[in-house]
Amino acid sequence: MGTRASASEDPQSPLTTVEVVCTGHVRTAVGDHRFEYTFEGTTLREFLEAFFEEYDVEELLIAETEAESTAHGWAPAPDELPGTWRKNPEGDQTRAYARIFVNGRFNEHYDGFETRLEEGDRVALMNPFFFCC
Repeated sequence: MGTRASASEDPQSPLTTVEVVCTGHVRTAVGDHRFEYTFEGTTLREFLEAFFEEYDVEELLIAETEAESTAHGWAPAPDELPGTWRKNPEGDQTRAYARIFVNGRFNEHYDGFETRLEEGDRVALMNPFFFCC
């Protein structure tokens, strides 16, 4: 069963409909694991703001500080990292063990919370997210 956010029909603020996939604690809090969601705007940030107004899951996903985004016991990063490494700025990071995906990729691999969303994109809200080599 899909959920739709109420939004004005303002031509300056387009409506975008995405597929939302929720796992773990987010799924439990939302009460559904897959549904369409319509919001006013075109970015992941605008989606998250609208979604969090309707569903009380922000604390499950968003880290307000660097300490909340880092799990204890992770190996320290070397001084020189190979390739391209991106990290969302403080306040735009997910909590340790939580992730936000856009079409199957971490949002950091796009433009963080400024990632543009298009009609039909898939946004996955995951907590817990475990990555193992």
